[in-house]
Amino acid sequence: MIPALPSTPELARIASYITHVVLMPPALLFVLMALGWLLARRWPHTGRGLSGAALLLLFLLCTPMGADLLVTPLENLTEPLPAATGTGAQAIVVLAAGRIEQADEYAGAHVPDYIALARLRYAAHLQHASGLPLLVTGGNRAHHAPFVSKAADMAQALREDFRTPVRWVEGNSETTAENARNSHRMLSASGIRRILLVTDAMHMPRAAKVFRASGLDVVEAPTVFLRSKGFDLAEIIPDAEGLRRSYYATYEWVGMLWYMWRPA
Repeated sequence: MIPALPSTPELARIASYITHVVLMPPALLFVLMALGWLLARRWPHTGRGLSGAALLLLFLLCTPMGADLLVTPLENLTEPLPAATGTGAQAIVVLAAGRIEQADEYAGAHVPDYIALARLRYAAHLQHASGLPLLVTGGNRAHHAPFVSKAADMAQALREDFRTPVRWVEGNSETTAENARNSHRMLSASGIRRILLVTDAMHMPRAAKVFRASGLDVVEAPTVFLRSKGFDLAEIIPDAEGLRRSYYATYEWVGMLWYMWRPA
């Protein structure tokens, strides 16, 4: 008997996991270095060439200059929102990012991480300027009690730390495509079609695409632009921040290719 194929949401989650663990720098580059070392036993030139290329690419991705080669084209696909008002938007939607589980300084509560906090801060800024109702979206329930969604953590942070009201909490999404579908379903019940979409600048091209595909009219409100503002010698010195930006940008490029191959 042939086993049933995974559903589209399950395939998306599997692909996301594989992308995070295997297909991203630096893990992929270490795999290529190891493969080169093994190949060198039988094909010395090929093996050494593969290992050397992987090491050189790792060096490049660790530099701010190398990261910028991936970051800038992504961020150039969007642009900052000129003003919170006059857009015709009826609501603000902010996407989840990561979180810190059982944060010691919050008595073991779960809190949004620094990436999510940057999105929440900008969403709060927009809400205070426009008065628009706000929706937070993100599932990925915590591994440790309390088993709450990222959206619930975000809503709590907005209300308590940013003094910002939250009207809708969508806590069942596991992917950006599910964020879009579930948010559309929730907002359409209130007659809302046009939204301000808040996420990182690098994530915005992929997010805006799937939200538009869900049926929502999207006004892009990107935050956290990481592209270089100018060149200096420090741009060619490897550092952890360069690798972090390369990782993030690579993930977004892979995500865009995934949605091209399998539409949301």
